[in-house]
Amino acid sequence: MIFEHEIPNGSRLYFGALAKQKRYLESKVSAFFSKLGFDEIITPNFSYSQHQSIDDDKQLITISDESNNQVALRADSTLDVVRIITKRLGRTTSHKKWFYIQPTFTYPSSETYQIGCEWIEHDNVSDVINLNADILNLLNIKPIIQVANINIPKLVSSELNIDLNLFKNGEIGALFALNIDWLTSLIYVKTIEDLKDVINEVPTSIKVELEKLQQIVLNIKYENVIVSPLYYSAMKYYDDVYYRVIKDNLTIAKGGGYKSDGISSLGFALYTDNLLKILED
Repeated sequence: MIFEHEIPNGSRLYFGALAKQKRYLESKVSAFFSKLGFDEIITPNFSYSQHQSIDDDKQLITISDESNNQVALRADSTLDVVRIITKRLGRTTSHKKWFYIQPTFTYPSSETYQIGCEWIEHDNVSDVINLNADILNLLNIKPIIQVANINIPKLVSSELNIDLNLFKNGEIGALFALNIDWLTSLIYVKTIEDLKDVINEVPTSIKVELEKLQQIVLNIKYENVIVSPLYYSAMKYYDDVYYRVIKDNLTIAKGGGYKSDGISSLGFALYTDNLLKILED
């Protein structure tokens, strides 16, 4: 029996002190972005293009509009923000730096509050990672920033003719079982020093992407960084160096480089609900 005062599993309820803390956090980060020249945007809750952002369409909450076109509740903000700015608002603004504070929704009833930014037509990933690191310093927390390059597992998969799902699913045991020295060395990489040591061991086809990852990490101004060349994100649009921020098994942020309609951009999202748990502790 479901009582009328119950809320669906995965939905959010903030009240009292925690609601106040959430507003304070959003206000503090909003002021940070504004000071650096980012303008705010709030996108529609409904979208026609969410299937291009989410790897598993089953996560989308969909309905049909009056013309029987499929509409989804916003499950991700990134591509919608860039397309609205470059296509719908392109004639009225040339601004490239935007931030948003809004929830996303996934099936069956999950809500995830986010504070995010998109830096349109910018392609230096270390800049956006440092921006994220500055927010962590502002909040006086030191979680791990894990940096990866989606091209590396793709190239390894092609080089060895193995299933890319081994990387998507994190099946490290199956990779160890291949008993390939340079692949085993890649699995063990955690620091910039580890990365430097392994670059000359790998096949030529992979070396360039490892060097790109190395250069990005060298430009990050943050101490608690882990290098994970074989990590593979589930987000559809990341196509280069990207990262996530983690602490106590909680993902606090994700971000990186991507292309939308041929336009290279950068962005990240802070996961407000998890961040509040960290700050509360």
